[in-house]
Amino acid sequence: MSIQEVNTKKPDISLNLRTVADELIDDGRLSSADADQLGMKTRRKEQLNWNPLELIAEENFDDLKNPGRSLDLEALTIWLAERAKQQYIRIDPLKIDSVVVTRVMSYEFAQRHQILALEVKDDEVVVVSAQPYIHSWETTIEQSLPGKILTRVVANPSDIRRCTTEFYTMARSVNKANASGLQTSSLSNLEQMLELGQIDQMEANDAHIVNIVDWLLNYAFTQRASDIHLEPRRDKGRVRFRIDGVLHLVYELPAPVMTAVISRLKTLGRMDVAEKRRPQDGRLKTKMPDQHEVELRLATLPTAHGEKMVMRIFDPDILLKTFEQLGLANDDYARWENMVSNPNGIVLVTGPTGSGKTTTLYTSLKHLATSEVNVCTIEDPIEMVEPSFNQMQVQHNIDLTFADGVRALLRQDPDIIMVGEIRDLETAEMAIQAALTGHLVISTLHTNDAPSAITRLLEIGVAPYLIKATVLGIMAQRLVRTLCPACKSPGESDVEGWKTLTTPWKMKMPVRMQQPIGCLDCRDTGYRGRQGIYELLPMTDTIKGIVEEDVDIGKIRLAAMKEGMKTLRLSGAMKVAAGETTIAEVLRVAPFSGTE
Repeated sequence: MSIQEVNTKKPDISLNLRTVADELIDDGRLSSADADQLGMKTRRKEQLNWNPLELIAEENFDDLKNPGRSLDLEALTIWLAERAKQQYIRIDPLKIDSVVVTRVMSYEFAQRHQILALEVKDDEVVVVSAQPYIHSWETTIEQSLPGKILTRVVANPSDIRRCTTEFYTMARSVNKANASGLQTSSLSNLEQMLELGQIDQMEANDAHIVNIVDWLLNYAFTQRASDIHLEPRRDKGRVRFRIDGVLHLVYELPAPVMTAVISRLKTLGRMDVAEKRRPQDGRLKTKMPDQHEVELRLATLPTAHGEKMVMRIFDPDILLKTFEQLGLANDDYARWENMVSNPNGIVLVTGPTGSGKTTTLYTSLKHLATSEVNVCTIEDPIEMVEPSFNQMQVQHNIDLTFADGVRALLRQDPDIIMVGEIRDLETAEMAIQAALTGHLVISTLHTNDAPSAITRLLEIGVAPYLIKATVLGIMAQRLVRTLCPACKSPGESDVEGWKTLTTPWKMKMPVRMQQPIGCLDCRDTGYRGRQGIYELLPMTDTIKGIVEEDVDIGKIRLAAMKEGMKTLRLSGAMKVAAGETTIAEVLRVAPFSGTE
């Protein structure tokens, strides 16, 4: 009897290795010789409750109908869904309300039948299974949710097993933590928050809270999140992850549990748990499931309903990436390398928060930090701890500012000094003094583009002759999402969009403009990962010649473009032409300048 015949009669029949292999042979996907290799080792694993699809996928057989591809678990699951005439779905944990779906059935019931609820609507419940011919559990679900239609879908058994464990473990920890008597004040103003300090210290040691924190961190690492947002509200707190620059709602926690989770993280980050009236900074080092170390920077903010916390995730491995992998290549890389190779002077990196400035600075310093040079930094706060640097943190409570830090570093025999940010005239003057006394200074400014950095220095009071004498060059940058390699495809030409990017260079349209499609790998966004686009302004003699007290920014920009500076939009256009991103994505992040 074939699988299709079994499906029409709806008996409870579990997939077995021999039947699945035979069906694959009948469909021309698997050779008989390969099927014969499914020997005793595979059958022993079948007895340990492994799904037959997992057993076959582990052997990595060639897919005879798709040359060059193997019968991996996804391919086999898609094949099974087609045979069973059920919809295939790849589980995306970020799109599942785990609080709701774990109430549909108990963990024991889900585990016994190897099923998981994915979505609960007003009139429908969607349940996923990797055993499409077992129906005995359907009646129980329909009776427990009267009035709702049961829709079955198929997903790979490994994802079902992993998500079932994660969702129910998290739900159990949240429920037990919430039921353990955690209290929070209904008056969430700043004056009341301090009273909760002693209670929170006890909450933070609760085993269930520890489990919740561990789950959140592991979940964020596996989902490639760059930031974790913990946002308290009146009744429930929201947990959101920023992935490729976009925030995703992940979980909702009861207010007392959210308070306890933040207290636990403050304890780990060596922050003052009792102090809730002022913002605090902390840091935390942890390990991913594969033992890979990751650093997190913690920042709290008192809000109307309690403390909000944001954790920025820093992967130390990013410092091992080349500039080409970060998006800086060809002429721009040569210019940047020439700037930072100077023995003295100031190099500035500009851009808004989250534009990749820290990565650029650390990667540059990592390349410069040889055994022959002394690299010192003054930061607020220290973003990533790097053994090859001597790092110092701004301490406002003892009046250790950027300017004081630079002054202290000058007595440490440095070769290269990194100043986290030039915010005021005093810091700028110390950076200039360091540059004039034979040191290379690398720092950041918050401006929209590279030419604006010159006018910004003039605005805070730096004399034009000092800018000419010390500034070597300026680099502005942004991060654009890159197209998902698994689903991008040639699209229609956008003539007007291309003109907007490339004016006044009047570049020809690229031969193959790519467009985002959306697939399982990129969560239907069409984008996966990010790269930098850069605008480099070397301080040539021509640029120095026009730097005056009341210089017009447009004049600087035009002169720089004549000297070969590519604007952020043009840098983005080159990535569009290379098929790495889209016009819409570049226009979203790159500012418009009046000369374009």
